[in-house]
Amino acid sequence: MKGVILAGGSGTRLHPMTRITNKHLLPVYDKPMIYYPIETLVLAGIQEIMVVTGGNHAGEFLRLLGDGGEFGLKQLSYSYQERPGGIAEALRLAENFVDGDRFAVMLGDNLLEETIAPYVENFERQERGARLLLKEMDDPAHLTHLGVPIMDNGRIRFIREKPSAPPSPYAVIGVYMYDAGVFDIVRSLQPSARGELEITDVNNAYIDRGAMEFDVISGFWGDAGESIDVYYQVIDFVRAHGVNKAPALAGR
Repeated sequence: MKGVILAGGSGTRLHPMTRITNKHLLPVYDKPMIYYPIETLVLAGIQEIMVVTGGNHAGEFLRLLGDGGEFGLKQLSYSYQERPGGIAEALRLAENFVDGDRFAVMLGDNLLEETIAPYVENFERQERGARLLLKEMDDPAHLTHLGVPIMDNGRIRFIREKPSAPPSPYAVIGVYMYDAGVFDIVRSLQPSARGELEITDVNNAYIDRGAMEFDVISGFWGDAGESIDVYYQVIDFVRAHGVNKAPALAGR
């Protein structure tokens, strides 16, 4: 199984810090942000990773990460997204790297308290399809900025993006697992109203096929690129508690 980290975007929500660098190169406590998703995938047993990035600072990832040997990787590859086109469009750049294998995708600004290893194992036991990680949120208002699943009898029936009235207390976090059929789905997508290929449309396509499973994580999850305030909240949590630890409870 392979891993893909999406580390593009303009990072406007973290301006002015991101005017001179990619947000995934900013420090989170004692490491660059990009280190955390790499370590998350490595601790889940993934040894071949591609980083998809873009913008004027893409070359700095190569200077920082090299061939991935520091992380114990067998292979660290890079791909360049020429212009912002959505998460699903960035995902398409990894097709040759994935080469028919199953793979896990992480957004490069997502940090998790617990390892995702049990959930990767769940996906490997899956016959086909995709798997999402969800997080139950304490603040319903926060869900209006996220993807939120409609749940029925223990299944995801649909994912609504940024709903004004969230249909459940769960957020779709930035960890996705797919079989190689995802690239056919991406090719079938039409751009959204904002001109991008949306990852929610990819996930809903799997749901329509009855091929989407999920796990609910129990530990901390933070999107360090969400805002300046959240960025510093994530740093405070990492400093106090650490990340990528064994989960208290694996599974749904």
